Amino acid sequence: MIVLFYLSSGLFLGWSLGANDAANVFGTAVGSRMVRFKKAAIIASIFVIIGAVVQGAGASETLGKLGNVSTLAAAFTVALAAALSVYWMTRLKLPVSTSQAIVGAIIGWNFYTDNPTDISTLTKIVTTWISGPLLGGLFAVLLFMLVKKVLKNISLHLLYRDAYIRLGLVVVGAFGAYSLGANNIANVMGVFTGAINLPLIDLGFVAFDSTQQLFFIGGVAIAVGVITYSKRVMETVGNTLMPLTPEAAIVVVLAQALVLFIFSSQALSDAVQSIGLPAIPLVPVSSSQVVIGAIIGIGLYKGGKEIKFNILGSISLGWIATPIVAGLVSFFLLFFVNNVFKKDVGSSQPPGPIAEYVQKVDSMAAQMLENDTVSFMESKPVPVADSTLIPETKNMLTEKCSDELPMIVFASLSFLLLLLVIWLTIKLQKQKVKHHRNIDELEKKYLLKIEHLENTLKAYETKQHDLNKELKFRQNEMVTMAMNIIQKNEFLSKLKKEIIGVKSTVKDPEAREAFTKLLLMISQNLSIDRDREKFQMHLTEQNSNFLRKLSEKYPSITENEKRLAVLLRLNLSSKEIASILNISPKSVEMNRYRLRKKLKVSPRVNLSDFIREL
Repeated sequence: MIVLFYLSSGLFLGWSLGANDAANVFGTAVGSRMVRFKKAAIIASIFVIIGAVVQGAGASETLGKLGNVSTLAAAFTVALAAALSVYWMTRLKLPVSTSQAIVGAIIGWNFYTDNPTDISTLTKIVTTWISGPLLGGLFAVLLFMLVKKVLKNISLHLLYRDAYIRLGLVVVGAFGAYSLGANNIANVMGVFTGAINLPLIDLGFVAFDSTQQLFFIGGVAIAVGVITYSKRVMETVGNTLMPLTPEAAIVVVLAQALVLFIFSSQALSDAVQSIGLPAIPLVPVSSSQVVIGAIIGIGLYKGGKEIKFNILGSISLGWIATPIVAGLVSFFLLFFVNNVFKKDVGSSQPPGPIAEYVQKVDSMAAQMLENDTVSFMESKPVPVADSTLIPETKNMLTEKCSDELPMIVFASLSFLLLLLVIWLTIKLQKQKVKHHRNIDELEKKYLLKIEHLENTLKAYETKQHDLNKELKFRQNEMVTMAMNIIQKNEFLSKLKKEIIGVKSTVKDPEAREAFTKLLLMISQNLSIDRDREKFQMHLTEQNSNFLRKLSEKYPSITENEKRLAVLLRLNLSSKEIASILNISPKSVEMNRYRLRKKLKVSPRVNLSDFIREL
């Protein structure tokens, strides 16, 4: 049970890693709704555990060379320092890396215990912090070029392309989760491998040693972080530095998985070394740094316009601050555990001033106990046989007080820590309630605004419908008026022809003079028509907006051409227009040709349709 308590800091660190770094694997897929979160969480959980158990030993050995944390209390404290640093940096909205946090915490342990820090190992690790993002960017550019070329040469239906992208995101995400577990499990459980030795578990077909069991437990902690807390991060990741297409997202995840796999594969390192090349350092690499390097690589390949360079400053600050903060936190926590709780953290140094003070308190308590015992014996003699029990009782009480003092301090601090946690929980709950209340108020406000806009839109649509109905009625009225004028003019023209025919057969001068007067009256009625004037007035009034737009767009247009355009807008024929204007159809055709030329309308386009679309 005590082992599980000491492992709790590593489990907390693993949970944090799963909650945050899993977004680097499936974040874009879940955020773009290409893969459901439940499916992504199950795949990531399974493969991160497999990667941790099968391939996690290489990076862990490198951390052991940097600083071999030898005691359980020290491993607990170092992992707790890394977890707290990640938590605090995340609260400050600074990008963090569990790899950098655990390295800084181990160096803090080296400083406190006067253990030497292996400079060559530290150099390898720091070098990978630089080479990891560079390799991620290089792989991303090469893979992006390859994917772009393949998609260009292969024409796929949109549905098939979508299906292949979804399948690619799942496969690449599984490989990314495997690589994440293989490389980053050292951050979670690496410091415990030298302090805990669990018995071998032999299942017959496979056996698990102590390290693999610890890595399995750490992998489960990462998986719990993926399932319980990574959904929000997955739904928002991907557009921080640059918006990504699904194809680019596959490339970024694959580039990250390849880099993490390379820096955690012992077989690949041995293969490279066998052909005479330097061995690949097996070190934990920050998946966040590699993803950022891959995104920047693609952005630079595209020209760099979409990259948000102002965010790089805060990212760089987080990368520099994380190991320093973790080292300082580790140093002070080790001092506290060593001096207050008197736990062995691997230090050969004598106890510090707090422990010396505790020892003085112990000696003073023992002296007071001895004085009280002596004075009691002087005032009231006791049998000689019982006097032998006094030194034993005194030593027993002294040892008991000395042994229980750290427990009292621990219990007091635990109680204070519990009160602090309760206070923080209540405060966060209040903030959460206030936040939800603000969200509800904003939601109500926007719902009212949307409802008002919908009502306004409905009123506008109703008004527009009424206006269209009125416009259509007015147009029908004008067409009816025009047809009445046309019919009347046609009747008067026919009547005029008939009278001329009858006049030619009549010989009586008085009758011929009467016919001449009648013909004159008909001609005057055709040329001066009140109905035509009324029609023209209505026509101008109902088409005032059209005439204004026509004058603004074509300033050189004449009044007669405007009148013709309005009549053409009513879809009247040349013969009907000629009857209304009391001119010949040939004159109308000539005017139509001039209007078409002035409006610059192609002969292939119907003039009436063109005018109605203005």
